[in-house]
Amino acid sequence: MMYGQVLHHQGREEDLINLNVGGIQHKVERCVLLRFPNTRVGQLIQCCSDAAILELCDDYSPAEQEYYFDRSPQVFHCVLNFYRTGHFHALEELCVFCFSQEIEYWGIGELDLEACCLDRFLERKHDRELNACGRSSNATSSEEISVVRCDLWRFEGTWCSDARKFMWQTLEDPNHSKCSKGVAAVSILVILTSIVAMCIHSMPEFRYATDSENSVLDSLELICNIFFSVEFVLRVVAAPHPWTFLGNPLNMIDLASVLPFYVTLAFESLSEGDGEENQSLFNMGKVVQVLRLMRAFRVLKLARHSEGVRAFGETLKNCQSEVGLLILFITVGISFFSTFIYYTEKEDASSKLSSIPVCWWWAIISMTTVGYGDVYPQTTAGRIVASLCILCGLLVVSFPITIIMNNFSKYFEKNTPKRCLTEAKT
Repeated sequence: MMYGQVLHHQGREEDLINLNVGGIQHKVERCVLLRFPNTRVGQLIQCCSDAAILELCDDYSPAEQEYYFDRSPQVFHCVLNFYRTGHFHALEELCVFCFSQEIEYWGIGELDLEACCLDRFLERKHDRELNACGRSSNATSSEEISVVRCDLWRFEGTWCSDARKFMWQTLEDPNHSKCSKGVAAVSILVILTSIVAMCIHSMPEFRYATDSENSVLDSLELICNIFFSVEFVLRVVAAPHPWTFLGNPLNMIDLASVLPFYVTLAFESLSEGDGEENQSLFNMGKVVQVLRLMRAFRVLKLARHSEGVRAFGETLKNCQSEVGLLILFITVGISFFSTFIYYTEKEDASSKLSSIPVCWWWAIISMTTVGYGDVYPQTTAGRIVASLCILCGLLVVSFPITIIMNNFSKYFEKNTPKRCLTEAKT
């Protein structure tokens, strides 16, 4: 279609409205445009003054009775078809945001699209919004590298800017240099070593071993914690600003994995006393045990170097509403079936489902299809309730799986080309 082409429409000349959109002229009957009077063109032909007309179009020629719009002629073809047929379809080849802005200008909503186009359009728009959100605010994905590079300007004018900038890139960007790759490899090795040492220390033959036999494991634990502490301090020192450091969840994981070691040392040094003081610190031993459990946070440190762990975290972040609904449905199901099973089993003396709190545990392992077998219904009515509980659990758990898997796949589709490009540049 050539620029300036006139699209004619049969009808009396005085009933035709001349519209010029992006250089293409259209002659449309007034009654056609008045089918949707609340749209921009519908309001335009009802205006009684030139000033009101110019508020709705870019220019107006009283002599030729022609209205000018500096808008996309492609989108206006869809709009014009909507006036004539009452059916509104989207253009697949156009950007969803551009198309949305254009139809908003003409006073048409996205929900006016036909069913054949609406689902696809909303899906494409949702995908683009997720990608844009991930590029701007995702601190735990592989795009964290680009965020690190964008933060380099913050070092300008600060103390030891060159040294801290190099340290920051070495610690935060594994693809910056061979040195940063070496630091990342050593960090992964130390994390795995500390996890293995923690697992070995929990084995019965090592748990009750003598001090001499535990000296190797204790030394290994000390070395790993010193490395984590030095790495954490260097990150704090190298950070361009405190909010840059505190805004990264991975740094909070680093702190949670190091802090229990020093708190445990403090409690153990205090418990070396005797008498009343030692008695008052007896309960602190339980606190120390809880703090030692926090060493499991070291596993999450792998998220800094593992694409899979970051993908899992990013998937959960993008599926917050779905996961929240899943938890809500399971909670409602547990409350319902635990009450139901209690009243069907309470008359049976041999049943272990003797109270609603006990039934909560049974409902949890039944709805999640775990079924330990420690408690189970004895009566026929109870088994029918148990069957319904398991079926409902299967349905509820399976609902969000497709959405979660789609987000998991989209993460790799979005980041794999960028990761390959980054590796090619380095």
